[in-house]
Amino acid sequence: MAIQNWTFDSAHSEISFKVRHMMFSKVTGYFSEWEGEFAFDPENPANAKTTVTIAVDSIDTKNADRDAHLKSGDFFDAEAFPQMRFDSTSFEQVDGADLKVHGNLTIRDKTVPVTLDVEYHGKGIDPWGNERVGFSGKVDLDREAFGLTWNQALEAGGVLVGKKVEVELQVQATLAG
Repeated sequence: MAIQNWTFDSAHSEISFKVRHMMFSKVTGYFSEWEGEFAFDPENPANAKTTVTIAVDSIDTKNADRDAHLKSGDFFDAEAFPQMRFDSTSFEQVDGADLKVHGNLTIRDKTVPVTLDVEYHGKGIDPWGNERVGFSGKVDLDREAFGLTWNQALEAGGVLVGKKVEVELQVQATLAG
């Protein structure tokens, strides 16, 4: 089989993240607007390529005040940098369905190489005759590497916002055509 172009199905996919708040709990958020290109051959995943752009303004942590703060210059500065972008540089088949997706992630004006741990869940035909593939992925990011350094010291010690951000992807794509 040759490499094929796939369309991300945003209705059945999500990009979420978790970050520590006050050193003892985690806050979860999502990006509801994102798009990209995806070329993939299930028989030879090493030839895959993907580019994804995420609308920073679509951040949703289920708290309007927190979302506004995350969009401000203290964090993402959505007005000056309205998009984040991931460009894959290589796909590496690790074992069976496990892949490492290497690429460059740009947030604000900082581009950092990252590696996502991805699991390919297979392909199939949906009830409407569309061919689909599914993936899940994870990566831990150091938010300060992207210039997201705002924080506040806590009276009892520690800081308000954790440095590590756990990003998780659940992705379905349909064969483009």
